Amino acid sequence: MHVFYTPNILRNPELPEEEAQHCTRVLRLGVGDNITLTDGRGNFYKAEITVANSKRCLVAITETIHQNPLWPCHLHIAVAPTKNMDRNEWFAEKATEIGIDELTFLNCRFSERKVIKTERIEKILISAIKQSLKARLPKLNEMIDFTKFIAQDFKGQKFIAHCYEGEKPLLKDVLTPGKDAVVLIGPEGDFSEEEVKAAIERGFTPISLGKSRLRTETAALVACHTMNLMNQ
Repeated sequence: MHVFYTPNILRNPELPEEEAQHCTRVLRLGVGDNITLTDGRGNFYKAEITVANSKRCLVAITETIHQNPLWPCHLHIAVAPTKNMDRNEWFAEKATEIGIDELTFLNCRFSERKVIKTERIEKILISAIKQSLKARLPKLNEMIDFTKFIAQDFKGQKFIAHCYEGEKPLLKDVLTPGKDAVVLIGPEGDFSEEEVKAAIERGFTPISLGKSRLRTETAALVACHTMNLMNQ
């Protein structure tokens, strides 16, 4: 099945330029061929190509298919990006395939990367929803300072994963299915003790992701998978 991301398809029955080129030049699809579109907001569309050339691909929608939410709540991961950009992109792709609603990159005291270009990550999220046949594109936020992030109001459950000593139940044991949740994942050097204390004061519950020592992107993916699996 060929799926194309077309966020404005109801206003403009034309594939975006990059998607059009992939459709006509790479896949060599043409007039009369049937394709599937998604607007990233919960809908798939069956469509027939009506115009296809090197620059444009127009379609006629033949059927609208609404995809019900695949889990009952809002799942949000906020993670300090790793220095290696490939690892951030890998996490964004796999988290989208598993299932996530929102992704935020955090600028923490011990962060090795202070800047994230979201344009590249956005393309990876789009590719991942098409690959995994999801009709909803996760919300991708610009990078934000840790203190500003935790000062926001969040509905539902709030968790912070860290490596310091103290009582930390497993995420799976304290997560309430069906309830919105946000999990904070720190950089390779962990959150600072001051950041952990500030988060707890803002109502975040310290949690563990297991006994293994995990890389940042692995910890974030474990949290994502746990939240998603508990809400199936």
